[in-house]
Amino acid sequence: MASLINIAEEIRLAGRALGEFGAGLFNPTVRLGVTGLSGAGKTVFITALVHHLLHGGRLPVFEPLSSGRIARARLEPQPDDAVPRFDYETHVRALTEERRWPESTSRVSELRVAIDYQSARSGRDRTLTLDIVDYPGEWLLDLPLLATSYSQWSADTLRLSHSGPRALLASRWHKHLATLNAVGPENEQAALQAAQLFTEYLKACRDERYAMRLLPPGRFLMPGDLAGSPALTFAPLELSTPAPASAGSLHAMMERRYEAYKDVVVRPFYREHFARLDRQIVLVDALAAFNAGPDAVKDLEGALAAILGSFRTGRSTIASALFRPRIDRILFAATKADHLHHSNHDRLERFLARMTERAVERAKFSGASVDVVALAAVRATHEAMVARGRDKLAAITGTPLAGERLGSDSFDGETEIAAFPGDLPDDPAVLFKNFTGLTKADETDYRFLRFRPPRTEPGPAGAPTLPHIRLDRALQFLLGDRLA
Repeated sequence: MASLINIAEEIRLAGRALGEFGAGLFNPTVRLGVTGLSGAGKTVFITALVHHLLHGGRLPVFEPLSSGRIARARLEPQPDDAVPRFDYETHVRALTEERRWPESTSRVSELRVAIDYQSARSGRDRTLTLDIVDYPGEWLLDLPLLATSYSQWSADTLRLSHSGPRALLASRWHKHLATLNAVGPENEQAALQAAQLFTEYLKACRDERYAMRLLPPGRFLMPGDLAGSPALTFAPLELSTPAPASAGSLHAMMERRYEAYKDVVVRPFYREHFARLDRQIVLVDALAAFNAGPDAVKDLEGALAAILGSFRTGRSTIASALFRPRIDRILFAATKADHLHHSNHDRLERFLARMTERAVERAKFSGASVDVVALAAVRATHEAMVARGRDKLAAITGTPLAGERLGSDSFDGETEIAAFPGDLPDDPAVLFKNFTGLTKADETDYRFLRFRPPRTEPGPAGAPTLPHIRLDRALQFLLGDRLA
């Protein structure tokens, strides 16, 4: 049955790809997926990207813009009527006028930008349509479930829940699990309590103290309008044998709801959004993992491997565009580079490259281009040299959010401070074993501070400028060849 469903999905995808290919002959379009696990900065990245395209920001490495070949960019009507529009105007107002970070991504949204440019090859005026698809990275972690049975998912999830700090966080759920009889009759109240305790465990893992990221099913953390539905009311069970579930048993009930989750949540996301992407950027908050220690680093590595394993990658050809769309460029971006001194940015990139190396090799083997960059889509700090006695120390300065605390100090959201960022090790392997924290210039623990967006100044066109770190490099990799 599963194979028949997969074949039907492939036929449906091929039919739509053929239609979109025909439309693309007259109106070239790139569908750019923007994702990342919770707190990685997806909304900020998209807002900054669009703002620079619309208002001609300072992007020296993004050749089509820096050379003057982009004449203008403009927002176009929402392409998919059933998908919410990415609220660019509200988000840019939050950054530039209110100096606050916009709300995090909790659902799929889209935004269409038309870019008028002069071709470097032919000299002709052309238009590229850029469809930006914003979606939570947690939903990507659900895609492997399509090829995973309920019993296998239960075994994998339980094994993971007994490792490292997860074991303590899962203790209440484990106690309830021990009271359940998988072969006994189905029990709605037992299922409700199991799902609630399982969800509490997932939420506890995501807390910044632990920063665990391998947490499927993704909708348990972002239920939306499915909250309380049977499709979200299931949990793993201790199954003594791989035997099929008996009709009317608790095992059968949980398995049925697990399959419903795949039908209601996972397959529609794959079909309507994920399978249509041409390019992809994956934003990674590596600093949060550093703060939480080696267990979080290894967990993030597993999450990224699962994410990249879900991509259908390969060189884009006419045949693939007609029948089997592929993602031909993937960029992994370590965000919040402005929280480190620039001398550590190369080390941050090496860490991310080390974390994704196996998955990246698979993507490259298929013909896809993959790159890694450390960036800050909106730079919240700037660098300075601060005197400390006879020494001068490299510091970052910025305004912590109101209510942020450092030791006994509490910040009001208006006062700028200097912080002394630590140094990442030269060898990224150290971060995966016995890592106890960044090497600091003094005893100041800057790491848990969150900074406000910067004060902005009007640019040449009158629009506020948004400072960044390497946003132009990201755009050149993702779009430069399509604007050549």
